[in-house]
Amino acid sequence: MIKGQSLARKVIVFRLDNEEFAVPVSQVGSIEKILPITRVPGTPAFIKGVINLRGVVTPIIDLKTRFKNEQTSFTDASRIIIVYLDELMVGIIVDEANDVIDIKEDAIEPKPEVIHSVEVDYISGVAKVDERLLVLLDLEKVLNRDAISELQATVER
Repeated sequence: MIKGQSLARKVIVFRLDNEEFAVPVSQVGSIEKILPITRVPGTPAFIKGVINLRGVVTPIIDLKTRFKNEQTSFTDASRIIIVYLDELMVGIIVDEANDVIDIKEDAIEPKPEVIHSVEVDYISGVAKVDERLLVLLDLEKVLNRDAISELQATVER
């Protein structure tokens, strides 16, 4: 590393209502327009259902329902971000996907005690980039691996 440079983390920035969140680019497979979602009975409310993404049945999570217990209203800007946790592929619904940016590691603060719209457990940190405040999500905690694995097992039967 060259003296004076700090490490950077590349992230995808997306919006839910008026707040901006970020997830690591390394965990993102693609960003898709909203596709038809098939509801699966008996799943938690935040699991919207499944989509057929290029022949792969993919669970879809509504982040607004997960964080705020509100349904997302789809617009032309709404997107599904396909994310990966190990072998698990999941789509997350967001109001819009804005940017791919680099965040310097020294710009990332530890997670705060309280954030009004998101449980602190879902957060890995907060970054100030220019005039923007980005909430960095811990996808492992947001996605609820057990509920999604159960949903995939049900769909594959």
